[in-house]
Parts: sequence; structure tokens; C-alpha cells
Amino acid sequence: LVEPNLELNKNPVEGFSAGLIEDNDLYRWEVLIIGPPDTLYEGGVFKAHLTFPKDYPLRPPKMKFITDIWHPNVDKNGDVCISILHEPGEDKYGYEKPEERWLPIHTVETIMISVISMLADPNGDSPANVDAAKEWREDRHGAFKRKVARCVRKSQETAFE
Repeated sequence: LVEPNLELNKNPVEGFSAGLIEDNDLYRWEVLIIGPPDTLYEGGVFKAHLTFPKDYPLRPPKMKFITDIWHPNVDKNGDVCISILHEPGEDKYGYEKPEERWLPIHTVETIMISVISMLADPNGDSPANVDAAKEWREDRHGAFKRKVARCVRKSQETAFE
């Protein structure tokens, strides 16, 4: 049994903060992600939960945005769908290489770097939110941008509740 460690305090990464939701539960974390500069998400403060399995680091945590977010790689329930959080091994659909999927060397820090990168550069080929992906492809500077702006505003209003 390995606990998700608190190395973050020694090596803070720009753009997010993380900590336990409850002091007595090492498997549930809350993260605040700052929308990356020069992206549609800039200025947003997005809250998410990371839930680690008991056999971490052999298996990946699950990540779910608590704050509303409109993004091709986040489903409508807030679940984040990126390669680094997919179970290790071969992809039965042949889309991802094993090295793109979960590896036990990943940390909260590497997950957050991947999520911040996902905000800056969505993967429209493998969407979790098909409607957001369609808007991102077809009307990035119209409907998609308006929905993201609404999420950013709402995130600012609710960030510290």
C-alpha cells in the first residue's frame, strides 16, 4: 500500500494547488486548477477531486471536476478522460500506446501537468463530451468560446465556497 505523497509542497507546480479533502482520508484529494494563461480557460478557478484506488500506484486515480467546465475531454458529469488516467496496459481500441496510459511513476504533479495541458490543447479525436468536441471543431470562437466563458465566470464566483 502506497499513499499518494505530498511531494507537491517541495516542488509546487504553477497553476494548481492540491490537498486532502479530509485529513483522515489519504485517498481523496481536492485540487484547484487555475485556467492556463492565453487559453479560453484563463482566469478560471476550477475545483476537482482526485480519488485514488487502494492499490495506487499500480492503478490510476479518477478525476472529476466539481466546478462546471465545458471541454471535449471532460464528460458532462465532470469526469476527466485523458490517457494518463486510463488503466495501464494495451488499449483494446488501439488508440493509445501503453506508454501514454497510466504508469506507476505518475504523481499528482504529473497528472495536474497533463490536465493543465489538456485545458490548453483539447484532444478532439477522443472526446468524452461529444457536443463540446463538435463545437470546439466547428465553432471554436463562437458557441464554444461563450460556453467556456460562462464556466470561467461561474468558477470565479464559486471558487472559494
